[in-house]
Amino acid sequence: MPQMAPLYWLYLFIFFFLSLIFFISMNYFLQPFDTPNTLSFSTSLKQKTWKL
Repeated sequence: MPQMAPLYWLYLFIFFFLSLIFFISMNYFLQPFDTPNTLSFSTSLKQKTWKL
């Protein structure tokens, strides 16, 4: 039915809006994982030398 099309798009917009709010709030409240320090990792590899 063509009369129900605006209601369908309203439901899709509400779903999109709620998922966007959920995504933004999760990114705001949750801290990112601790990443290893790549600088110290690369310097430890540079200090290791091969002895033949």
